[in-house]
Amino acid sequence: MFKKKSVKMLAMVSVLIVSLFMMAGCTKQEPTAAKEGTAQKGKTIKIGLSMDDLRLERWQHDRDLFVGKAKELGAEVVVQSANGDDQTQFSQCENLIAQGVNVLVVIPHNGEAMAPIIEQAHKAGIKVLSYDRLITKSDVDYYISFDNIKVGEMQAESIVKLAPKGNYFLMGGSPTDNNAKMFRSGQMKVLKPLIDKGDIKVIGDQWAKDWLPEEALKIMENGLTANNNKIDAVVTSNDSTAGGAIQALTAQGMAGKVPISGQDAELAACQRIVEGLQTMTVYKPIKLLATAAADVAVKLAKGETPKSDGVVNNGKIDVPSVLLTPVAVDAKNMVETVIKDGFNKLEEVYKNVPKDKWPKG
Repeated sequence: MFKKKSVKMLAMVSVLIVSLFMMAGCTKQEPTAAKEGTAQKGKTIKIGLSMDDLRLERWQHDRDLFVGKAKELGAEVVVQSANGDDQTQFSQCENLIAQGVNVLVVIPHNGEAMAPIIEQAHKAGIKVLSYDRLITKSDVDYYISFDNIKVGEMQAESIVKLAPKGNYFLMGGSPTDNNAKMFRSGQMKVLKPLIDKGDIKVIGDQWAKDWLPEEALKIMENGLTANNNKIDAVVTSNDSTAGGAIQALTAQGMAGKVPISGQDAELAACQRIVEGLQTMTVYKPIKLLATAAADVAVKLAKGETPKSDGVVNNGKIDVPSVLLTPVAVDAKNMVETVIKDGFNKLEEVYKNVPKDKWPKG
């Protein structure tokens, strides 16, 4: 009799346990904000900003403008800088994801190397905005930058005006940066017809690791030596590499005699331009880029769909994109562009120029 009661009680307990498990399985649990990747109403939006390298002046401007605009929009920004190291940047992004950011904004050192982080972010319900440089071969959610093909065209056009014929040295940026390849593509749209015609001879074509000026200095020194200083023009893809190249040209008494391009409107480059040492730079109104990016990031965090101008294919998908317009800058329009926008101050740009040669008004 006792055994029968025990068996009956055990059966009842088993049924109860099964029922509880079934109820638990049917109960709908609300996902957390981090799982959904969207900020809960009333809670501060948290943006993870992963930056390639804050050692370069350009990116310090971007950081400050982005953070300032994000704060205006009620968001908090956690900034990480990888100092040009792929593994460091990947680890930092993993950390930002673990912190439960609502959206991840990445300026990749290497667009292809960062592709796997997109999958990790998406698994956590976090959308990813690719800033200035495209994260390739991935399902990145959004891309915002400038028209980088146009940047390359502007660089080559400015140099060709001054040196329509002769020996050209081409210095690209970081070989891991997709933008560097786009700049070169734009440059070649202008240069190739002249190369094919025989007017331009490319006597050197090198890429500067991590866009570092010291790398550019070595490349230019070697290029000058290999060609017995017979270089008529240099097409460099940004201001830091232009600075390194100009250092090598200066040592040979050639600075200011050889047209040379740049990009980013860095203060040192603007100073070189008004001093006659650098031909031009390409100014990207970074305030427009950074503030637009902050606005997009906040919208993505809220689960909204930002507007786009079109798409850019990253080798896997067509990424919704916004591409802003760059501006070619030389000594003639320095005041009405870079200085007028407050990107660099007149007294800083012209500080090495005699005061009587400063622009009037």
